[in-house]
Amino acid sequence: MIQVSSESVKDLLQNNYDVSIVDVREVEEVEQGKIPSAIHIPLRLLEFRMHELDKSKDYIMVCRSGARSGQATALLEQHGYRVKNMSGGMLAWDGKVV
Repeated sequence: MIQVSSESVKDLLQNNYDVSIVDVREVEEVEQGKIPSAIHIPLRLLEFRMHELDKSKDYIMVCRSGARSGQATALLEQHGYRVKNMSGGMLAWDGKVV
């Protein structure tokens, strides 16, 4: 599983790279703030909603600490998606939130 730091993700966003972020936290967690442009798909629904994602794109998975997004990364990898896990999750994020 490929890991990416929150600092690297912030740099990608600040430099306007085409970054697709999927936040797999629960609704109440996301209500406290998420990375701008992140798609919200709770981990428990990911298996049923992965068809909404494009296999030709690269995705960065995010959760609170990196554990659930790690599970999401493994699941999507098994189904042929190109994904990375943001290590440390939102606890490590010091960038903008909406």
